[in-house]
Amino acid sequence: MPVQDLTPQLRTRLSRVERAVGVFVSIATLLLLAGFAYYLYNTAARKGWFLTKARYFTFIDTAAGLKVGDPVRMMGFDVGAITRIDAQPPEDRYFNIYVEFEIQDPYYGYMWTEGSLARVASADLLGKRGLEVTKGTNGVPTYIFMQIRDMSPAEAEGLPDLGSKVFLEEHNLNATNHITVPLQPLTQDALKSLARNGVSTVRIGDPKNLSKKMTGVWNDKAGKYELYTKTSSPYWLLAAESPALAGRMEALANQVEVALPNILNLTNQLAQVLSNAAHMTATADALLAGARPAITNLTTITTQLKNPKGSLGEWLIPTNLNAQLIQTLANADGTLKTATTTLNSANTTLLTVATGLDKTLENVANLTSNLNAQVQANSNLVTGISTTIAHTDEMIQGLKHHWLLRSAFKTPKPPKAEKSILPKKTTR
Repeated sequence: MPVQDLTPQLRTRLSRVERAVGVFVSIATLLLLAGFAYYLYNTAARKGWFLTKARYFTFIDTAAGLKVGDPVRMMGFDVGAITRIDAQPPEDRYFNIYVEFEIQDPYYGYMWTEGSLARVASADLLGKRGLEVTKGTNGVPTYIFMQIRDMSPAEAEGLPDLGSKVFLEEHNLNATNHITVPLQPLTQDALKSLARNGVSTVRIGDPKNLSKKMTGVWNDKAGKYELYTKTSSPYWLLAAESPALAGRMEALANQVEVALPNILNLTNQLAQVLSNAAHMTATADALLAGARPAITNLTTITTQLKNPKGSLGEWLIPTNLNAQLIQTLANADGTLKTATTTLNSANTTLLTVATGLDKTLENVANLTSNLNAQVQANSNLVTGISTTIAHTDEMIQGLKHHWLLRSAFKTPKPPKAEKSILPKKTTR
């Protein structure tokens, strides 16, 4: 039915429905666009589209197991992706495959000029290989983000806040004597030394003035940071490549092929050894059968050894010798009893003597005690005896000098020395 034939009420209702459908379609379209934008944003954030990326390249022997878009790993993390794989020109005699890859922020900060390598190794058992970079250990960062300026040493000396600037190149007098080292702070002495050695231009950087994008890439040959642009070459990482799985399987097959004759010889030798072992077991059975009578005799002997009559003891010690040993032991027992009785008597005698000696010592102690008591009671007794002895000595000395008794106390003359009968020594 044409719209013109509808009543005004129906046309009003139809316009309202059309308006509601338009609003719903508009809202659905906006929601769809918002979801798509959110998906794109999440995908970009997950894949690092908004992150700063540093470019690197390396050379390998074969591209087997690698493809563009494969992740680049470092320390177990996905830090970038392979962006280009290409063959080198035919005239290149040193390298086969050119591989370029990117490392995103902040992982390129681990890449230094010494210690950082690009390793290509097997990732699974189906021939897949992966690219992994290693953390740097020394040197300088491969990329920098500071402002780069070139000026003469004299101009550099006039810069304000000289110690906050750094050198971005190295200058050497010889292999061991360095005038400047990259990222070393500027000093007056270093700048004057460069001027004396004829250096007209120095490259310096300001760590306080950093950029969000890379400003310089290290040049190993020139020994300095080069200005980085979109046309600059990426930084070259040396490669450590392991053979592809197919090559390794082929090498393993070759080794197995070479070792197969030896394996066959080994199996033949093993069969011969088993044959010899069977022969040895048969010979052992025969020896065991021959040794059975000896085992039977040994069993009989051990049975007799268990019986006291005819045991090993009576074999070693006959009956008559056994009786003599018993008699000897009885005599020895009597001797020991006599010695015991004698020792008991001696012990009793010694005890009596000791008792008497103890009493004697007690008597001597009493005697000395009484003597000491008498001496203590008569304190002048010792003094009188001493005085008497002294007067007696004086009297004897006087008698020696008296004319009547002098001859009785004459001093005997010493004997004359006998003449020696030894012959006299003759002088030559």
